[in-house]
Amino acid sequence: MENKNYTIKDIARMAGVSAGTVDRVLHNRGDVSAASREKVRKVLDEIDYHPNMFAIGLAAKKRYRMLCIIPYYIEHDYWHAVAAGINRAAQELRPFNVSVEYLYYHHADRPSYEAVCARVRCEAADAVLIAPNFREETLALTSSLEEKNVPYAFIDFNIEDTHAICYIGQDSRMSGYIAAKILMRKYEEGQELILFLNNKKDSPAEIQMQRRLDGFMSYISQENSNLAVHDVILTKEDDAANCRTLESFFAAHPKAALGVVFNSRVYQVADYLHETGHKLAGLVGYDLLPKNVGYLKSGEVDHLIGQRPGLQGYCGIKALCDHVVFKRPVTAVKYMPIDVLMKENINFYFEFE
Repeated sequence: MENKNYTIKDIARMAGVSAGTVDRVLHNRGDVSAASREKVRKVLDEIDYHPNMFAIGLAAKKRYRMLCIIPYYIEHDYWHAVAAGINRAAQELRPFNVSVEYLYYHHADRPSYEAVCARVRCEAADAVLIAPNFREETLALTSSLEEKNVPYAFIDFNIEDTHAICYIGQDSRMSGYIAAKILMRKYEEGQELILFLNNKKDSPAEIQMQRRLDGFMSYISQENSNLAVHDVILTKEDDAANCRTLESFFAAHPKAALGVVFNSRVYQVADYLHETGHKLAGLVGYDLLPKNVGYLKSGEVDHLIGQRPGLQGYCGIKALCDHVVFKRPVTAVKYMPIDVLMKENINFYFEFE
């Protein structure tokens, strides 16, 4: 049908219903019979109707409050990038009377996560964006939100058996599988593999890392089942202890030449390599923290896997607003690209297009 600006009265006349009925269908409010709704929807499809979103925003009296549950962060770390994406979306959505607020918890700290979940249950919100940590506490939170008909979305990590409107993040197992495939291209007969794990690797808060490890070992079991594999446990807080651990390990295992880190702290291993002059044939890590990128460029790290944290935050807020404010359908799973970066292409990389 020829494009033109259709008014509510035009649509009502074409559908054979009242203007009030059209208004209720467009804004998804009030009672409308199935027959009348179908008549209006048929006309909207025929004319390829798209509402003027800015006009809706300016005219709307309702204000929308979005809550974001993410870990505390410092400048330039992973969650700082997530927050930057959330803030970008918030700026764009301000004309539609959307406000975005943060509630922070300490990653892998159960009492901290429980406290922020308890606070969310007491807050009035139109939608909630969740970076989930502990599974059982998250399920208790989402159950409470569902009882109050408050929609929620997950970023960074997905808890599948919930009713989240969407998940935005990587396929964790597949990213681990790809990490193994990349690293093992450097493998030579007789070399041994090192899994650099953190001291909280078995914590229920570390499901993301555990899924990456599962995917990684899936590839190894398929393609390199006889490979000698060593676990090296590092801590987040004690660099001196990590140095001693690495020194002792490499002294005892001269054939250990390939390594992988499943969190953002590949720089811990790269620090040791840089300071001691020790070389690995291959080292793969996650996330484009400035220190990680520096070691990628200088050669201590061979590949970094990026997961576009800023885009996750941005798309998470936009998805909630599409669902709550604009009544648009939302894709249930939006996987982020599994970006594989090396020193030859890192300077060309940017997250937002």
